[in-house]
Amino acid sequence: MKAIILTDFGSVDNLVVTNVNTPAVSDNEVLIQVKAISVNPIDVKTRSGKGVSSLFNDQNPIILGWDVSGIVVESKSPLFKAGDDVFGMVNFPGFGKAYAQYVAAPASHLALKPGSISHAEAAAASLAALTAFQAVVSHANVQAGQRVLIHAAAGGVGHFAVQIAKELGAYVIGTSSAANKDFVLSLGADEHIDYKTQTIAGATQAIDFVLDTIGNENIDHSLDVMKPGATIISIPSGKNEAVKEKAEAKGMIGYPIRVQSNGEDMNQLANLLEQGKIRSHISQTFDFDEMRQAHIQIESGKTRGKIAVLVP
Repeated sequence: MKAIILTDFGSVDNLVVTNVNTPAVSDNEVLIQVKAISVNPIDVKTRSGKGVSSLFNDQNPIILGWDVSGIVVESKSPLFKAGDDVFGMVNFPGFGKAYAQYVAAPASHLALKPGSISHAEAAAASLAALTAFQAVVSHANVQAGQRVLIHAAAGGVGHFAVQIAKELGAYVIGTSSAANKDFVLSLGADEHIDYKTQTIAGATQAIDFVLDTIGNENIDHSLDVMKPGATIISIPSGKNEAVKEKAEAKGMIGYPIRVQSNGEDMNQLANLLEQGKIRSHISQTFDFDEMRQAHIQIESGKTRGKIAVLVP
């Protein structure tokens, strides 16, 4: 099968299309013929030698990626059968090995793909959507009527978080550049803050929950507009170590999270996608042999919603 291997940590030039053996399937796993992949910032960080790159030190070859959607061609699990369309975030944090035509995946990390969406849309609704769901629902338990501030609301995690929070009945404020204002509002946000021309404190107050996708001083600015006892969850590793201490110093709750593969959560996302209550916004698609360009796009930090890579 074709796969994209990483010859060494570093630049996109180290991503090389080659032929490798099709993976074997173990008990409680399925073999997926991959139709679409999604690329996330963690892919880019790991490729460059950061992110979760330390996990791959003993891997040869190194195959990155975690978000897949495709067709089950072999099953050793009662959860799925050959011919099922499935999607999910595979083995994160760990070895998803998604940049390939075939992926062996734990069935417990997957959900049936809704028939109403494409494989590209499904792959895009994996790591980013799961991160947003676990932050907003599983950890923060956002309630109807709460005031929720979502940073980078036009990005991969952010655009799902806005939709999920609105579905829960929250009042949602999203930050982005002015160029993405209409997009953020189209997702259901009640207010928009242009982070380039407005200060957070000058634009909003009395926030019950903040989803921080930026880190560092953005944590401080967010704490300035939160209610006593409110919660901030910070995602970007390496930029959020002090969130707990900073929040506690102001009588608030703060902590970092890292998304975990979870088939039950994927099933809940699948239901939301099936019902049209959330959607993947795909701003660009790439062919399999254009993975380098896909990484460059994510590395720009200017991706609206998500990108997808189609697998032959």
